Formats: sequence, C-alpha cells, structure tokens
Amino acid sequence: MQDEQFESRSRHSTSLQLARLVERIIRNFGEKRLTGTFFFNVAKDFDTIWIDGLLYTLPLLNFLSYLVHTISSYLRGRMFEASFQTATSSSRGLRAGVAQGGLISPVLFSLYVNDMPPPSHHVKLALYADDTAIIATSRKLTLLVSYLQSYLNDLQRWLSEWRIAINVSKSSAIIFARAGRRFIQPQPVTLFGEPIQWVETIRYLGVTLDK
Repeated sequence: MQDEQFESRSRHSTSLQLARLVERIIRNFGEKRLTGTFFFNVAKDFDTIWIDGLLYTLPLLNFLSYLVHTISSYLRGRMFEASFQTATSSSRGLRAGVAQGGLISPVLFSLYVNDMPPPSHHVKLALYADDTAIIATSRKLTLLVSYLQSYLNDLQRWLSEWRIAINVSKSSAIIFARAGRRFIQPQPVTLFGEPIQWVETIRYLGVTLDK
C-alpha cells in the first residue's frame, strides 16, 4: 500500500496524517515557499468500486491466488432489491461496490485506489480512505499552479480509467503562504473542465486549516 495512505494501517491515524500535512506547510513557510493544496473525496466511495478492476489489482499487489479467490467470492454474486411500502422490485445483481459497513471494505477501497498517479518531486499526496490532499510546493506562484495542474491532468486520466467519480463541485484548493507575503490570486486549476476555486479556509479530516 502507498506510504501516503494512512487508512487501515497500524500506527497510522487521522491525527498523524494531519500533522504530516501541517509540518510540510510550516517547513515551506521557513523556506519561503508556497504550498498549494487540492482537496477532494470520492463520490459514493464504497458503492462505486469497479469489482473487476479491484480483482485485477490484487495479484499486482502480490496477493496469493487463494486470497484473490476468497475476495472474489465475497464480492461477486451479491443481489439487491428495492422496497417501497408494499411493493418490492425483482432481484438484481450488483456489478460494482463493496458492502457498506463491511469489516474489510475500507481496506478494499484503499487497495483499489493504491495506484493513484505517482507524485513528482514538487508534488506530494496525503490520503486517508477517500479523503485526499494533493500538495504542491514552489517559491514561484506560477510554477506552483503549473505543478498542481499537471498532476490533476494525470489524476483525471486515472479516475476515468478506473471508473472513479469524485465530487468536483465539493472539491477546493487553497494556497498557504507565510504571513506578510502578498500575491495576486491565480486562475483556478481545473478538473474535468470544471474550475476549482481558491478558498480562504479548508476542512480536512475534521480540522479547519486557514491559509
């Protein structure tokens, strides 16, 4: 599993992931660097996992064949019905998703998104389940936005390939700068053609961060 993913891992937590992000921002302050961060989460995360894609991924992560077979048996052949008052629909097979509330569902989701595009030297990731922060760093604002947009372009292709939908309208971006540094607000970065507005504050893993 990626080092940046802190969900379902021993001695990893939301607090540690937040501390890692804040430490990087403060270190950049000391080095007179800007920190541009894009935050997003996956829409209906557990419900939209592409089962065939997940099962394809597991052997690549060195899962033994019997474990892949067990997970396949757990995911395949599940049925659902919809009921309203006295009416019930016919049974249909589920083609995507893992069980909500399942003990291994968070782990399966983390494995499914494990091969997100690798970051460049100027970009880092902070992942906790479906809450993701993409962190770009530079002394120059134009380069900062360029690094962030370049990664978002790669991310967009990966999301489409793996059939993952995100809440673009609920995504946001923020630029952290040390006190006293002034700059003109740049054009917004975009994802799937939609502009991601720069904001003054952001809430990540239950904590509000101010630029």
